[in-house]
Amino acid sequence: MDKIKVIHDVQGHTLTVWFGNPTTEAVCEETTDEVVLMKDAAGRVIGFEMLHYTPASSDAGLTVETVVRT
Repeated sequence: MDKIKVIHDVQGHTLTVWFGNPTTEAVCEETTDEVVLMKDAAGRVIGFEMLHYTPASSDAGLTVETVVRT
């Protein structure tokens, strides 16, 4: 199973999610919703970054839901 890497930069107010290898990043593309898509050389999205991110609550926890389909 692939790993997902989530980074919350409190000072920079960003949330970055990688579901591919960050070292294969070739290009970034900003959308109109202040979301940056990170793509590999083949144009596949390998991650995204939300700009101006602030959590909905002050809880330090992170809730993750996993769905496995066979």
